[in-house]
Amino acid sequence: MDLSLEGIGKKVGAQTWLYELSLAPQTANVTVLLGATQSGKTSLMRIMAGLDVPTTGQVKVNGRDVVGVPVRERNVAMVYQQFINYPSMKVRDNIASPMKLRGDKNVAQRVQALAEKLHIEMFLDRYPTELSGGQQQRVALARALAKGAPLMLLDEPLVNLDYKLREELREELGALFASGDATVIYATTEPGEALLLGGYTAVMDAGELLQYGPTAEVFHHPQSLRVARAFSDPPMNLISAQRTPEGVALADGSTLTLALPETASAVLTLGMRASAVRVRALPGDMGLAGRVELVEISGSDTYVHVATAVGNVVAQITGVHYFDLDSLLTVHVNPAEVYVFDAQGALLLAPARSRAVLAGGL
Repeated sequence: MDLSLEGIGKKVGAQTWLYELSLAPQTANVTVLLGATQSGKTSLMRIMAGLDVPTTGQVKVNGRDVVGVPVRERNVAMVYQQFINYPSMKVRDNIASPMKLRGDKNVAQRVQALAEKLHIEMFLDRYPTELSGGQQQRVALARALAKGAPLMLLDEPLVNLDYKLREELREELGALFASGDATVIYATTEPGEALLLGGYTAVMDAGELLQYGPTAEVFHHPQSLRVARAFSDPPMNLISAQRTPEGVALADGSTLTLALPETASAVLTLGMRASAVRVRALPGDMGLAGRVELVEISGSDTYVHVATAVGNVVAQITGVHYFDLDSLLTVHVNPAEVYVFDAQGALLLAPARSRAVLAGGL
């Protein structure tokens, strides 16, 4: 399905839910809508599905404007945050229902194959209410896949599941999407989910579409501070700086030699991803001395929050490590791993590795 949104806007009373935007998701690929709660993701998906009508703009499917076409006349499958199944039907019949409506053949075999892909084949003869929340969401996903719709919309389908189950389903969904030919739109608030699903990412904030492109490109080369904030977990470390003839100067008097554009503003913001901040220095690193304010262990990573003279800095360290609160600690970052944004928040300079990704390097 060739889907394109042209000049789509949505107002409800005096409130603007979506500012005019245009987006052409890649056909037969995954497009992730990434943004915080109330960024406009669900409003946009409802317009794509035909559940809502835009105030302005057109929704074109294969070149035809379908605004106003009822949902029942569109070939769209949608999965919501809250799993929706038919409680009076067994799992087998839930999955088979869209196939039977189409008059498909070999329904039993196809139901079995889908159930095996989502690891729910042992529950086919149970009712949805006899399953856990995660299992019920798998049933809802299987039924959506069974519909075979060329456009599949998933609105934060894993948000209500526990951490371990989310991790398992993310990997499975990525493989399922890659093996199919549907155009998939997947909404999430989690940058890690966007990176795992790959494909393309559209970053949204407060009803605006900020950037769209291949996921790796958007992550490594955010066009603005707003995109960098939205596509970074934990949040990107941001430090105020002043332009100098050699590069930039920080509030503590330290300087970084950076090749900035001649048009760079005097006031700058430096961005450092937590994964680029280290507690052991490497050649060429700049050190920021401070005190440990907080230590968080999440999975196999440790996040160390350090209060420095230039602001609070978070370092993401692989493995489980322990630091005494209020102890002195110097964190380090290489200038080549720093983002630079101008006074208006536009990207001036990306890390060398990010530029290599855009150029097709490692």
